[in-house]
Amino acid sequence: MKKNLKDKLLSLKEKAKKQSSSFSKQELENSTRISKSATPKYTIDWYVKWIASSFVLAAMSLRGIPEYQETDLILSVIGITLWLWVSVIWRDRALILLNGAGLLFLMRNLLELWVQ
Repeated sequence: MKKNLKDKLLSLKEKAKKQSSSFSKQELENSTRISKSATPKYTIDWYVKWIASSFVLAAMSLRGIPEYQETDLILSVIGITLWLWVSVIWRDRALILLNGAGLLFLMRNLLELWVQ
């Protein structure tokens, strides 16, 4: 059974490889059916968005553990601030609103925690 699954997996990988390499450069540029990333790769904002996402995910992994509330809030503030910076570069008003409001809420909670 394991061999059968491995054979199927290899077969699917080979099909995917053939299909992805069968498109010409012109087809990739002009097609609306071939999935392409909407954002540019390997620019400064690309790196910042991945770093920001890492901070947000790290914060989410600590959420709900009372001993790490302050760490959660600090990591969240860093991540959301970086995402706000990216959204300003992209001029994406929905992301600016989301991350701007999120940053205000997080800062209020962090300041409230520090004042106690």
